Amino acid sequence: MPVKGPLSFSTKTVYGIGQLAEGLKNGAMGTFLLFYYNQVLGMSASLAAIAAGTAVIVDAFTDPLAGSLSDNWKSRLGRRHPFIYGSIVPMAVCFYLLFNPLVTGEWQLFIWMVVFTNLTRTAMTFYHIPHMALGAELTDDFNERSSVVASRVFMSTFGALAAVYIGFALFFTPTAELANGQLDPTAYPPFAATLAVLMTLSVLWSAWGTQKLVPFLPQPAEQARLGLVAILARVLKDVLLAVRCGSFRWLFLGVLILFVIIGVDSALNIYMFTYFWELSRGEILALAPAYPIGVMLGALFSPWLQARFGKKSMLLFGTGSWAAWQALPIVLRLLGWLPENGDALLIPLLIVMRVVQGICTVQSNVAYGSMLADTIDEHELDTGKRQEGIFFSASSFSAKAPVGLGTIIAGFGLELINWPSGPGIRTAADVPPETIMHLGLLCGPLIAFFGIACLWCYSHYALTREHHAEILAELERRRSTGVTAPAPAPPVAAAG
Repeated sequence: MPVKGPLSFSTKTVYGIGQLAEGLKNGAMGTFLLFYYNQVLGMSASLAAIAAGTAVIVDAFTDPLAGSLSDNWKSRLGRRHPFIYGSIVPMAVCFYLLFNPLVTGEWQLFIWMVVFTNLTRTAMTFYHIPHMALGAELTDDFNERSSVVASRVFMSTFGALAAVYIGFALFFTPTAELANGQLDPTAYPPFAATLAVLMTLSVLWSAWGTQKLVPFLPQPAEQARLGLVAILARVLKDVLLAVRCGSFRWLFLGVLILFVIIGVDSALNIYMFTYFWELSRGEILALAPAYPIGVMLGALFSPWLQARFGKKSMLLFGTGSWAAWQALPIVLRLLGWLPENGDALLIPLLIVMRVVQGICTVQSNVAYGSMLADTIDEHELDTGKRQEGIFFSASSFSAKAPVGLGTIIAGFGLELINWPSGPGIRTAADVPPETIMHLGLLCGPLIAFFGIACLWCYSHYALTREHHAEILAELERRRSTGVTAPAPAPPVAAAG
């Protein structure tokens, strides 16, 4: 049973702190990974993108496996915590080695990037999926879930911001030889080591702080030990049961599309900073926090907005806002309606637009996580099974795999517009003007256009507050009477 009554602020905070690790990893890999292997180490953009995108295949297996294993794990530490503790060391070590390759040569680097990208993401999966499932178990209250998700989103966003800020503020400093410090290959290993330590501390803090809640959380029924084939068969069965839930299916498809375009944007952001907007290190440090600060500000008001206007309305509003504000500054620049690069007014204008984008967009992030937790109740009503792990693994896959696919698209997009690579490309003066224009079109109007398909999927979600209350009442009735599964459907009478 979820913890009864409102959750304390300290509980929600210590739970959310665990999401710093995912944010730090996403911020570093999303912003710097493609750039590091392509621009700094000289690997071709398409090859680097393929290496980063191979994790899509691995995630397709490890995400539901982590979800199903933690759903069915029985131990004195609970269902989720053994996986959280066990992921810490592999996650930190593999992340560090990803940004400290011990090989040279394009194909050797390609193999290294493939191996350690996948190992880092797999180790994170066996932490991240149980951690998200743990959040859904904390409460079954319709509005309180939005507050839990808001805490998680706030910390994840702060982690992503911290990764970028730590990089530019502490490690990617300009030198006499390199005006853009992000092109310095010696800066990346200590940068990665710092983030690995912070990731470790955040996971330990969250796991230790939520350990005391285990006795109040759902536990799986006693089961016979299964072999590998039986476990994989159970995973497949659980996934198929989950996608039968109509409310979940539309959420899954919508976020699948959304994170493809977010993956393209994340991979190309540093290219935009360096070459399209021609930002100095100080300007990057001023602009980079704008969107995350907007997200964190917006997250503070999300629970109230969800309660006032409804989760679905805020999901649609936030998604549409992301697409609109993504395209706006780039379109204005291409039309010549923004100040030129280097003008004192440009950075304040970009900061304001990015903050507003973050405030609006986070409403969809919080609504999505809260709505997903509600669909788990609907699934339990239909099947009699409580499977937060499977649902959040599918959700995680729908977010991570498209980001990997987005990275591949970004890499091939750079090849398509003939983007020059290598450490010799240091400023916008080294890139043809029409190539920079094509970069802007790719990062703005083109990827924002696909937000329409995402909105169409979300519009089909049909689980309302009233229906969810009915579901909870029926689930409570079943628990009080000892019934854990839905009644079997009556037999169909044979035709006479």
